[in-house]
Amino acid sequence: MTTAPLSLEHLIRPSSLSSGKPPVLFLFHGYGSNEEDLFSFAPELPKELCIIAARAPYTLEPFGYAWYAINFDAEQGKWSDLDQARKSRDLILNFMDEACKAYGLDNDQVSLLGFSQGAILSYAVALSYPEKIKNLIALSGYLNEDILGEGHKEKVHSHLNAYVSHGKVDQVIPIQWAEKAPGILAEYGVNTTYKEYPIGHGVSPQNFYDFKNWLEERL
Repeated sequence: MTTAPLSLEHLIRPSSLSSGKPPVLFLFHGYGSNEEDLFSFAPELPKELCIIAARAPYTLEPFGYAWYAINFDAEQGKWSDLDQARKSRDLILNFMDEACKAYGLDNDQVSLLGFSQGAILSYAVALSYPEKIKNLIALSGYLNEDILGEGHKEKVHSHLNAYVSHGKVDQVIPIQWAEKAPGILAEYGVNTTYKEYPIGHGVSPQNFYDFKNWLEERL
């Protein structure tokens, strides 16, 4: 399928369904990567899903992209541009609405899958706008409540399903950060599955099959 000219560059694998509005899974890559990274999952994921992999808006040299800047300062240490993160949160929301309209997708059957920085943004979108999301898969990320939208605590989150996983020896995002997510999600009433794997900052084959099976059960 030829991609429509939307607000974010993207790749798309159409659904196998020949009638009706298909469910959709949006993929959000990590810092310094691009839309091709997670799109490699597409051939192994449920055929009825339309799969859309988005490219982050901020360019990193020489060829990567980011959802927001991460600065490595000798005096201040590592810090994130949270204003950019909030802008990307809402950019993703707008892009999803555009894509559902352009490709005739079921906007009541929207799932998100993010890795690392893409997982951080997926958390932010799902918790800020739970009325838009059914399933959340957050791989090797963490939940940053500082980038959630205003009024999110007053919204209903109990229909949300979340699959959270992390590598036990992740050298990029400490597992202690990831371990906080299930407790926070429970406070929102989100139905959460949390798993750890004996790897670093990545997705092991077992992790892939686990979240694939989890997603299939919830379509």
